[in-house]
Amino acid sequence: MTIVDTPERRQLRELTRAFVTKEVLPCLDDWERAGEVPRSLHETAAKIGLLGIGFPESVGGSGGDLLDSILVTEEVIRSGGSSGLISALFTHGIALPHMVASRDDGLIDRYVRPTLAGTMIGALAITEPDGGSDVAGIRTCARRDGDHYVVNGSKTYITSGVRSDFVTTAVCTDFPGSGALSLLVIEKGTPGFTVGRRLEKLGWHCSDTAELSFVDVRVPVANRIGPEDTGFLAIMQQFATERLSLATQAYATAQRCVELATRWCRDRSTFGRPLASRQLVRHRLAEMHTRAEAARAYVHDVAERVAAGEPVVTEVAMAKNVAVAACDFVVDAALQLHGGFGYLRDAEVERHYRDARILGIGGGTTEIMNEIIAKGMGL
Repeated sequence: MTIVDTPERRQLRELTRAFVTKEVLPCLDDWERAGEVPRSLHETAAKIGLLGIGFPESVGGSGGDLLDSILVTEEVIRSGGSSGLISALFTHGIALPHMVASRDDGLIDRYVRPTLAGTMIGALAITEPDGGSDVAGIRTCARRDGDHYVVNGSKTYITSGVRSDFVTTAVCTDFPGSGALSLLVIEKGTPGFTVGRRLEKLGWHCSDTAELSFVDVRVPVANRIGPEDTGFLAIMQQFATERLSLATQAYATAQRCVELATRWCRDRSTFGRPLASRQLVRHRLAEMHTRAEAARAYVHDVAERVAAGEPVVTEVAMAKNVAVAACDFVVDAALQLHGGFGYLRDAEVERHYRDARILGIGGGTTEIMNEIIAKGMGL
């Protein structure tokens, strides 16, 4: 099963493809080398309605649902963008949903609307230097002091942490590691809140990543998202969307690499014959195509069930792992088929090869997904 095609979704694909062709492709290599995308790109994407896809119009979004967001992600990568670009431009996809779900008009007006308009950038800060995937073990603490919380701790691997204007931050509102979590919106420039070094990564070069430090940072209680100690549930409820986004990035990267490798093998000749004329090459391309398309079909099926409100935690984990495994196989095979050229920065497939490695780590590692699947099996 695949996501139902409609005239509106065809137009959305065309809009996304035109955006990537005009606004992204001429500059993407420069952004990779600069380590970030310009803020103006957010504004451009907002003006044409792409930035707000999947968010209701009542909060400043463009409407649509999870399935429309998946189509945009897929088309950005299929058109020559990258998962790193998705990470940089659509970080609000993990920074804003908790605020939208809280229906807090104050937070929505101060942070959600400006972000969807492209004038602010938000980030999500959960991971800590010694915590990894252990969300319940968060040690960054927020002590209540009148109308404020006093926050102390640190976060790491924070996507868009360098450029962000605010950070949706998971904090412990009891003793460290107690699992009593809340979410606070902490603005850049608040005394005691500092952005550490920009982290250099294997891939996702155009997506800035930072370490964050909080030393006696005073945050208004009004910046808390939802009731106190409800942060863990809020985080868990949004994981399905994040994991499906990563799964989409994985299968779309695989599809793009199949296209690149197929084109290369048709045009490239060795020993007087096109590469594609050799059975070994044709069969490898066929296997790559099969894995990419199968992953796409399964991710779409699970996404439709999530969009319909079904509690498919196990299936989401399986979708992520299936798509990541397909992507890992395809990007490796695609680079191999490109030979020496595939190892150069001039080759698009080289970027996808580097970018793909994070997809089995972010949003919950492959091993964490397997643990979720095992629990779903009753093990």
